Amino acid sequence: MTEDLVAAAVAESKAHDGWCKLMGDWDFEAPPVPYELLRAVVEGVHAAGGRVAAHCQSAAGVLSAARAGVDSIEHGMGMPEECVDLMAGHGSAYVPTLTAFAHSATQIKDNARGRLWHAGHRTMIRRVREAHDAGVTVLAGTDSAPYGNVATEVGHLIEAGLPAEAAVGAASWTARAFLGLPSLTENAPADITVYATDPRTTPEALHHPTRIMLRGRIVR
Repeated sequence: MTEDLVAAAVAESKAHDGWCKLMGDWDFEAPPVPYELLRAVVEGVHAAGGRVAAHCQSAAGVLSAARAGVDSIEHGMGMPEECVDLMAGHGSAYVPTLTAFAHSATQIKDNARGRLWHAGHRTMIRRVREAHDAGVTVLAGTDSAPYGNVATEVGHLIEAGLPAEAAVGAASWTARAFLGLPSLTENAPADITVYATDPRTTPEALHHPTRIMLRGRIVR
């Protein structure tokens, strides 16, 4: 089983720009994928030159993924405090997708399970600033319709305590650097968004671009 999963993960990474994504867990109360299995996949994909992202919605799942050295942790609900140093040590990124959880928070029932969910949600928000302060790369991902609504995610990151410039970078230059994409260099394809005011000082401007250029082509 382990060998089959490693082989599938390696094949996935080779077919998709060097990345594969694992389900480190699913429900926040369910047992996570065992650490040994996650570690075997990470080692196999890294040996093949790829990287691993892990979906984690339980404290145990986040801890297993952080210990295994995945390259990116998605969500991170209930993230144990020790995961921050583990991510920093492995060079892992944190993609909390706060937009999706903020939307879900209004729909969670006030019962025992719901209170556990909200506790995990509050913890993941707190870890955003702690991760940033520890040198972890925090990135903006929405995972919520309307997809691509990254400006809202930047706002949530700022509310969680990320400095405005770091939050804007999480959706642009920091993300490009982490993914190995070119920045603004001569003769490189250009992805540029222009605003009336500097989003680093006025983050609300992200909702109102005046010009968008993708791969050197003006689309708006």
